[in-house]
Amino acid sequence: MKFVSNRINFLDAISKFINFAFIYSLGEKMQIGIIGLPYSGKTTLFQTITQTQIDQFSFRKETNQAIVKVPDSRLDKLTSIFNPKKKVNATIEFVDLVGVQKTDKTSSMFNSQFISKVRTNDAFLHVVRAFDDPAVPHPNLSIDVERDIRLIEDEFFLNDMAFLESRFEKLEKDMMKQKNKDEVKKELEIMKKWHSTLESGLPLREIELTDDDLKYIKNYQPLTAKPLMIAVNFSENEIKNSDSIISKIRNTFKGNKIRIEPFFAKIELELSSLSDDERAIFMEEYGLTESPLEKMIRNAYELLGLQSFFTVGEDECRAWTIKKGYTAQEAAGVIHTDFYNKFIRAEVVSYEDFIREGSFAKCKEKGLFRLEGKEYIVQDGDIINVRHG
Repeated sequence: MKFVSNRINFLDAISKFINFAFIYSLGEKMQIGIIGLPYSGKTTLFQTITQTQIDQFSFRKETNQAIVKVPDSRLDKLTSIFNPKKKVNATIEFVDLVGVQKTDKTSSMFNSQFISKVRTNDAFLHVVRAFDDPAVPHPNLSIDVERDIRLIEDEFFLNDMAFLESRFEKLEKDMMKQKNKDEVKKELEIMKKWHSTLESGLPLREIELTDDDLKYIKNYQPLTAKPLMIAVNFSENEIKNSDSIISKIRNTFKGNKIRIEPFFAKIELELSSLSDDERAIFMEEYGLTESPLEKMIRNAYELLGLQSFFTVGEDECRAWTIKKGYTAQEAAGVIHTDFYNKFIRAEVVSYEDFIREGSFAKCKEKGLFRLEGKEYIVQDGDIINVRHG
C-alpha cells in the first residue's frame, strides 16, 4: 500500500509539473525536456511515460522524443455514446535531452547542442539518482541527491547570468543611439531585475511576472524561468525510506513552480507494461477507484486553474484545455481563430447534466441546454457547440 501511495504521488506531481508549462504554452504543442546526469534513470523514465522500448546505447547518443496522449475518462464516455470517426485527446511531447556530462569545475556541464535544444522546452523534468548500483557507478562516484540537483540548477543560473551580461552590453550600446530609447530602457530595467533576482539565488520561475516579463521570457527563453519537476529515482528496496528523504529535499528546494517526488524506475517500467485487465486488477487489489493518471491531471488543473471543455459529434469527440475563467469566445478561439473573430453564440450543456439526462433533447426539455453569449465563463466539463458567422 505504501508503494501505491508513492506511485500516485509521483504521477500527481508529474501532472502538476506538466500543467505549470501549460501556463506558458496554452493552445500550443507542449514540450517537456527530460534532463539529468548519466545513469540517473532518464531512459527508464522516458520509456515508462511514453511506453516505448529504446536501445540503451543509442538512447544515450541520440535525442529521443514521443507524443503522449492525456487520458480523460469523460472523453472516453462521450466517445462511447457518439461513436465518432475520431477521438482526440490532448497531447504532451516528452524529449530526452542528451548533453549533460560530468566535467571539471571550470567547464560547463551543458554542451552547445544541449543549450540550443533545451531553450525550446516549456518545462523540465530532472531525474536525480538516489539508488546505489556497483555495476553502474555514479558519474561523481557517490550518491548525493542534493548535490546533483544543485549541479543542474547552478548550470541554469550560470547560463542565464551569461546571457544577461551579454545582453547588457548590447543594450548599453543601443542606448547611445537615437532610436527606440524608451523600449531599450524598458528592456534594460527588466534585464537588471532578472540579474538581481539570480544574484540573490532565486530562479526566475519564482518571481511574480509582469506582462513585460512574459514578453521577454518568450523572446529569450531563460532556463531558470521554466517550471521544474525533480524525480528522485529510488531503488525498489528504498520505498520505505523515500518519504523521509523526499521531505528533507523539499525543505531545501522550495518554490511555487518546482515539484519534488519519488520515482521507482524499475517498478514503474514493469507496471507500464501491464495490460488493461492486469492494471484493473492491480487497482482493485489496492482499492483504487480511478486511474492515477486521470487523478493527477484533475489535481493539476485544480492547482493551476486549468480545465477542459468538449466538442462532440459523429465525426469527432475532442477535449480542449483552457485556463479557468476563459469566456466562451476565448474558448472558441482555442478551437479556431475564425471562431473567435466570428463568434455569435455558444450552445452549452455540462458534462454531468448530459450524462445524467442521456441526450441533448432531454437537456433542452429541462432547460439545461443553453445559449450563451461571448462573455459566458466556460466551466470545466462543458460540452460546447460554437455558432459562428
